[in-house]
Amino acid sequence: MKDKICVQVYHAPCGDLRVGSWRDCLCLCNWVHEKHPGRVDRRLQAYLKADFEYLPTPVTREAVCQLEEYFSRKRQVFDLPLLEVGTAFQKDVWKRLREIPYGQTWTYAALAAQLGMPSAVRAVANANGANALSVFIPCHRVIGSNGALTGYTGGTEAKLFLLELERDGMLDRGGM
Repeated sequence: MKDKICVQVYHAPCGDLRVGSWRDCLCLCNWVHEKHPGRVDRRLQAYLKADFEYLPTPVTREAVCQLEEYFSRKRQVFDLPLLEVGTAFQKDVWKRLREIPYGQTWTYAALAAQLGMPSAVRAVANANGANALSVFIPCHRVIGSNGALTGYTGGTEAKLFLLELERDGMLDRGGM
């Protein structure tokens, strides 16, 4: 018998997100209409040997609550336990992503340099694309060296929305 990834859909202002939990951790926050449909979902299901079941849990409900606060500019940091499914390199990239302050952006090149691997820009971009926890692991805060909004699973419109939301949230708080 396969295990279950319990999921529910959250209707964000910039697109629907599928939020999923496995046991006591959030393991999924991915765009329903993603750039590469099913890629993240299949990898997660294979690794956990689990199928999706549309069933809210305390973890997914709390994730939705924290997303509501984030989109209302009442939350800048998430505090749910996360289950990251990826390689050691991907997890290193995702750890660095969580260090990018709310309302700020880094380039892929800067992120690669932070990892001590300045020539690994493409690998860093690929790790960004493998992130199953969009918004919670803020891969939207990474941009091209020329400032272009490239390579976001939820699409460039969603990425722009999130960056503007955070920028405006910083302005509301007197930052920037």
